[in-house]
Amino acid sequence: MSVETLVVTEDEDGMRLDRWFKLRLPQLSLSHLNKIVRKGEVRVDGKRCETSTRLSTGANVRVPPLQTRVPEGVAAPSVRRTPSDADAKALRDMILFEDKHLLVLNKPYGLAVQGGSGMVRHVDGMLEALTDANGERPRLVHRLDRDTSGVLLVAKTRRIAADLGEAFRARTAQKVYWSVVEGVPRPAQGRISLFLAKGEGMSDARPTKPGIGRAGLEKMRVAKHGEEDAQHSITYYATVDKAAPRLSWLSMKPITGRTHQLRAHAEAIGHPIIGDPKYSGPKPLHPVDPLRAIPDEVERKLHLLARRLRLPHPRGGTIDVTAPLPPHMQKTFDIFGFDVRQYDPIEDAPEA
Repeated sequence: MSVETLVVTEDEDGMRLDRWFKLRLPQLSLSHLNKIVRKGEVRVDGKRCETSTRLSTGANVRVPPLQTRVPEGVAAPSVRRTPSDADAKALRDMILFEDKHLLVLNKPYGLAVQGGSGMVRHVDGMLEALTDANGERPRLVHRLDRDTSGVLLVAKTRRIAADLGEAFRARTAQKVYWSVVEGVPRPAQGRISLFLAKGEGMSDARPTKPGIGRAGLEKMRVAKHGEEDAQHSITYYATVDKAAPRLSWLSMKPITGRTHQLRAHAEAIGHPIIGDPKYSGPKPLHPVDPLRAIPDEVERKLHLLARRLRLPHPRGGTIDVTAPLPPHMQKTFDIFGFDVRQYDPIEDAPEA
C-alpha cells in the first residue's frame, strides 16, 4: 500500500481521527495508529494531528502505508476484489450526469458505498475499474447508507474531490431526500433541531417482517447539548402527500450531515421511515390499529431516496441532478397514487 490522501466526507464531519480510521480501516490496530500519529506520518490538511483531532468535511487526511491485523479468532477478510469490466459497466449504468471532472451516480438500494468488515462489493472498490490512463481513480465526495438509494457524487481527480468537499463543508450543497414514513406528522411541515450522539448498539426495533434489514452496530440517539460526541443536527421536512392514517410521503432537507441524521430524526418525531429496522421506534404495548397498519404489499426495504443534489461546480456553473425512485419506492407510490410530478413544498424551506 502506498501513501494515500483521503477526503473526509460530509457524514464524517466532526468525527475523531481514531474513530475515522476505525470506520475506514477496521483492520488497523489502535497501537499502530497511535504510533504513526506520534511519528507525524498521519497529517490532516498537511498538519500534524492527534488521535483525538476532530475532522471537518473536505479535510485531506494523509494515510501512510499501513500494517493491518486480523483480530484473533476472526476469519481473515476476503482478498480485495480485482476491478472488472462488469464493475465498469455497472457504474456506467448508474450514471445520471458526467463531465470531464465528475460523475453523479444513482446508487441502488443495498449496494454499500464503502467497504467494511466482510464487505466485498462496494462503490469505492468498483471505482477502481474507472481508473484512467494516468492512474487517476475517481474518488467519493460523500456517502450514503447502504440501503439509501439515489444521488451519489464522485470526483474524477483529487483536486476536484477537495473542491467539492469544500462545498459540502461550507454548506453550499443543497440536498433533498424523499422518504415514506409511518403515520402522518403534525405539523405537516417543520424543523427538527436535535443533538445526536452514538447510542449503545441496536434499539428495540420492530421490523414488520422477520429477517428484514441488516442489524448494524451503530445507532444514533438523541443527546443533550454538552454530552460527549453530541453534535447539533437540523432537518427541514414537508409532507408532500399522505395516505392517512397509515403513511406519508415526506420531503426532507438536511442542513447538517450527521450519521443516520434523517433516519434518527424521523424516529424522534414519532414517524420512522418504513423499512428501517434500526430506527423504527419501540414495540407497541397494544395491538396495532388495523386502520393504521402498513399493507403487506409495501416492501419492508428502507424508503429513503437521495432525490436531488444541487451545488456549485468547481469549474463554473451549477450541478443539479435528480434521481428516480428505486423500484420498491415506486411500487409504494403506485399503491397509494402518489405522483412524483406533485409540487414539493420543501423547495420553500430555508437553506440554513
